[in-house]
Amino acid sequence: MTGTDNIMKETKSTEQTIQLLRKIAVISGVVAFILCILIIANYIQVKRVDPLNTPAMSVMLERLKSNPGDDALRTEIRELDLLSRKAFFTSQWQIRTGGYILLVCLLVVIICMKWTEMIQPKIPPLPEEVKENFWELRKINQRWVIYTGIFLVTGSLVLAFLTYKEIGKTLQGQAASSVLAVDSSAINPAMDQETNLSQSDQQAPDQSQYAGNPSDSDGTIPDVTTDHTTISGTGTPSGDHQPASSSSAAISAQQYPSRQEVTGNAITFRGPDGNGVAYGKNFPVSWNGATGANIKWKAQLRLPGYNSPIVWKNRVFLSGASATKREVYCFNADTGEFVWLTDVSAVPGTPATAPKVDRETGLAAPTMTTDGQRVYAIFATGDLVALDMTGKIVWSKNLGIPQNHYGHSSSLIMYRNLLIVQWDQSKGASVKAFDGATGDLVWNTPRNVRVSWASPVLVNTGNRMELILAADPCVASYDPATGKERWKLDCIFGEVGPSVAYANGMVFATNEYAKTVAIKLGSPPQVSWETTDYMSDIPSPVANDKYLFLVTSYGAIVCYDAKTGEEYWVRELDDNTYASPVLVDDRIYLMDKAGVMHIFKADKVFASIGEPALGEGSVCTPAFSNGRIYIRGDQNLYCIGK
Repeated sequence: MTGTDNIMKETKSTEQTIQLLRKIAVISGVVAFILCILIIANYIQVKRVDPLNTPAMSVMLERLKSNPGDDALRTEIRELDLLSRKAFFTSQWQIRTGGYILLVCLLVVIICMKWTEMIQPKIPPLPEEVKENFWELRKINQRWVIYTGIFLVTGSLVLAFLTYKEIGKTLQGQAASSVLAVDSSAINPAMDQETNLSQSDQQAPDQSQYAGNPSDSDGTIPDVTTDHTTISGTGTPSGDHQPASSSSAAISAQQYPSRQEVTGNAITFRGPDGNGVAYGKNFPVSWNGATGANIKWKAQLRLPGYNSPIVWKNRVFLSGASATKREVYCFNADTGEFVWLTDVSAVPGTPATAPKVDRETGLAAPTMTTDGQRVYAIFATGDLVALDMTGKIVWSKNLGIPQNHYGHSSSLIMYRNLLIVQWDQSKGASVKAFDGATGDLVWNTPRNVRVSWASPVLVNTGNRMELILAADPCVASYDPATGKERWKLDCIFGEVGPSVAYANGMVFATNEYAKTVAIKLGSPPQVSWETTDYMSDIPSPVANDKYLFLVTSYGAIVCYDAKTGEEYWVRELDDNTYASPVLVDDRIYLMDKAGVMHIFKADKVFASIGEPALGEGSVCTPAFSNGRIYIRGDQNLYCIGK
């Protein structure tokens, strides 16, 4: 009796286990089925309904056109726009999470079925009335159930992916204030043009940081050599860093610009080091585009491309692109005369068809750079070109089509004679350096980050130069001479557009729907403070020794204590702002979308200095050089000077 009892107990236990597994499988299957239906319904809803082009928003925008001074209406529109952008991220999270849950439920069903099959009797009892084709019918039914389930689940996962992309395209393509891919120099305000979000900014250290430090003749701290000739890229960096082949690793010896030349010109986006700091004095604080007061000249632009101007001595350079052409332009800085135009469309390896990009990013978003001997440009096709000062192409190459769902927008930057490219794509993210004279790859460092639209920043920390980049999930620093990673801190996430700011040993990073963080450099660097009250998706912040100034795309300016994060003041503008603020001496220059420059004191108390109007819309960050301000408007390039 004991053996029989044990067998009966085991049989009963097995039956209970089988029943439990079947219940779990049924529940998981029901949940998976419901998720499939919801995902399919959501996809149909997204395809049929435009969440941004609502009657309510259209009516409010028409009312605002007829009554632009209605602050209450403007606030209501901003709130509705904010809700739309929040819905974008919420929908992305819901769809992504739903897809994961669907996969988990499917896995649970499979495990339960396999487990049941393992423990149940191998030959199930036949029903009382056995049909001749019982086993054949059972196999057919099982196959139909399996095939139907596979089709439903696979189709739902595909639709979840398509819905995820569709939401991104709808909200990013139509709500300018929610464009996270933008490089902070500009977003194309004209919805009927094919371009462009101009690239995300960079920042530069105060001049005082270069004084009194052991350095070479140009005021920067030498990384490899002690003379004025760079021979970077030697040695064997550690980690994931990949030096170039021996044939290209030896950089041609050449003279690079002195520190005085670098700070006296506007050689890259947002100042000499990409840090949002412009050097020099006597820049105008008043002008009038309608009357021409303090407008030295303006020149009409050809192809769209909302990159910022760069300036070297008496030359101003810009790039532009369409679906069929890519061009680089040179103007006389004194007169606005058109000096030369070079068509750079025929780069070896360039795609026959331009890649699909968001029209608010376009094909010529990144700002160019120069070393005084050549100018360099990069486009969303992956084309990288170097031209001499007469417009002749020195070298060109295609880096591959950027894996970027909005379009490549990271600006170029020079370190001595190295051309540095932040190549944070969805596949194969890296930062690269090329020999400016030859185009040879000097070093290439892979990065374990997601796609980013921010631009590189060079800073002098007091004892060395660092190249600092921002991308989900980290802020990271590299040796600009070798590409070796120096430190990395996971502290940011999302689709990062703003570049970092640096001042007085502190690095500041921000991204909308993430946070603003202040990193105190040290061994190791640590987060000093953080806040989630105001965050930028487009403009990059700027800082000095005392204060951090952060601007949002919807026109809010915030001043923080740089050391503690204490909020001093907040001011809201009447228009959106996509350009980044620039620190000039003790003043901040900030261009809004309507073309009004907001000039105010870089202080803990807001004090306006002036609000001169360009007379033309602009979404580009201005360039400052030799007492003049160069602004790319929607249609023209302006030179403003006393």
